[in-house]
Amino acid sequence: MSDSPALLPVILCGGTGTRLWPLSRASYPKQYWALADNADETLLQLTHRRLEGLPGLGSPLLICNEDHRFVVAEQMRQIGVEPESILLEPMGRNTAPAVCVAALRATARGDDPLLLVLAADHVIRQPEAFRQAIAAGIPSAIEGRLVTFGIVPTAPETGYGYIESAEPLRSDRPVPIARFVEKPDRADAEQFLASGRFTWNSGMFLFRASAMLAELERLSPEVVSCCRSAIEHDTPDLQFLRLDREAFAKCPSVALDVAVMERTPLGAVLPLQAGWSDVGSWGALWESAERDRDGNVLRGRVISQGSRNCYLRSEHRLLVGLGVENLVVVETDDAVLVAHRDRSQQVKAVVQELESTGASEGRAHRRIYRPWGHYDGVVEGRRWQVKRLMVKAGAALSLQMHHHRAEHWVVVSGTALVEKNGVEELVGENQSTYIPLGAQHRLTNPGKIPVELIEVQSGPYLGEDDIVRFEDAYGRSTAFARHQAV
Repeated sequence: MSDSPALLPVILCGGTGTRLWPLSRASYPKQYWALADNADETLLQLTHRRLEGLPGLGSPLLICNEDHRFVVAEQMRQIGVEPESILLEPMGRNTAPAVCVAALRATARGDDPLLLVLAADHVIRQPEAFRQAIAAGIPSAIEGRLVTFGIVPTAPETGYGYIESAEPLRSDRPVPIARFVEKPDRADAEQFLASGRFTWNSGMFLFRASAMLAELERLSPEVVSCCRSAIEHDTPDLQFLRLDREAFAKCPSVALDVAVMERTPLGAVLPLQAGWSDVGSWGALWESAERDRDGNVLRGRVISQGSRNCYLRSEHRLLVGLGVENLVVVETDDAVLVAHRDRSQQVKAVVQELESTGASEGRAHRRIYRPWGHYDGVVEGRRWQVKRLMVKAGAALSLQMHHHRAEHWVVVSGTALVEKNGVEELVGENQSTYIPLGAQHRLTNPGKIPVELIEVQSGPYLGEDDIVRFEDAYGRSTAFARHQAV
């Protein structure tokens, strides 16, 4: 066995981040947004960026929900990263199955790399300190230890789980774990902080793939059995690997901590001080962000006068804060959140209420991302609606037809190649074309700049599942049309 195995990042991209509603939603969760200080890149992109310079670093293996696969691929392409694989989970099953399929995939060719398991939605403000901690953990991981990174507490936080070390913590190497503790009450959290042996559970890990698989086989064999079947019956889909739905559905939904780390004698913890935050709420994001002299965090088109200790964010419209204190105000295309900072954890309950009533704002934004670009819902009425589409250079919509609606396309920027019942035409700026009900049609962008167009739909039924695909460059079929319109 090599003394210098490759270091394979495993980036877990699941989760919906509902406490960061209305920005983070199931259709486009927080890991795909730029939330860190002075960063134009998303949390997912920064997760990989901060690894640059680590010894033996290989291409990442990403695990995501199949609905987000094109977002993940595009965000990796934007930073020039070609993943080793993008594994698609048909449904969420927590972190133990995700890590298990990653380990099975990593060892499939007979290799035994180090797996660095990271969440895609963390903020780390000191990446160099983070890399130093990873490097300090590598020797122990090579020897077969299952290393986790514990965040050095800055307060008696009751919202995190804790890890107690069996020995005094050291920054140069991991020490054995005594126990994991679920979210404590305030008194226990204060005792933990005073002892100096407790760290927050970050959910980041480093270990040999074979070492984790062996412990999973010993402690949670059903997880391994189901994941092995899901891998053996997977389906290649462009650059993605789609896990078998039936096999993965049988897998227990269990966290890696519960399945292995709380029961293994191989666990070790290394303290991490790197400006970490899991951005689990708007209040946590305010805490981790750089603030102005009045304690405010201002993002987007925001004017603040006399406001203090607020998080004010605008995605579209001008937002003005006058003399307010300790508020979170977040404006998006279809919803505005106004909350006291101390109650920002309760946003999740609002999302649950929206979902229970079937309100679209609970799950999706007006802007919906597709592999060819995106579309925005502009306005709708009875039997009609208007959308704005952006099609990337070289991209194309599927060849499709609709049973219940006709469409009128007006190009406002770029040049579109429109195929309609086998006949092609170029449609330039300020030109339009009409797609009758039942016509087979497709729009392609043959140019070097994006095509932007206005789409007017009319008909008795305008649901996104009214689509029949005949050809598609992105491997989508009519079977998935309900969730992958246009």
